[in-house]
Amino acid sequence: MRIIIGSDHGGFEMKEYIKKFLEKEGIEVKDYGAYSTDPVDYPDIALLVAEATAKEASNGTLGIIIDGAGIASAICANKVTGIRAACCDNTFTARNSKEHNDANVLTLGGRVIGLGLAEEIVKMFICTPFAGGRHGRRVEKMMNIEAKYHKA
Repeated sequence: MRIIIGSDHGGFEMKEYIKKFLEKEGIEVKDYGAYSTDPVDYPDIALLVAEATAKEASNGTLGIIIDGAGIASAICANKVTGIRAACCDNTFTARNSKEHNDANVLTLGGRVIGLGLAEEIVKMFICTPFAGGRHGRRVEKMMNIEAKYHKA
């Protein structure tokens, strides 16, 4: 498994913590920044992570983006074709986003949740498989909406 990760300055501490946790679990991690707490613009990082995740999604690659609240990065990432980003602040929404929505990017709020909870959310997100079935039909409908509005 490969995880592409990134954060703005508000999520830097959590990104570093999650990156170490993933690497300890033997998961390959590609870090797209930020590399310090110096201010950066979250759309720049969200775009880098989302584009890289979309490019590698067929290989099962997932993305994680962390900003202050997690919301803005989800909005940005969802502008990239093929991305289904979910902002999660508990394990239930992390499981549901993967199981029902086949989410491929998790966004977290570095100023909203603690490091321990973030680790549990990441575990749930990366370990939960997509359920398929009726959910597959619904994800296909989501992707059809994307195709309708993302005309090149």
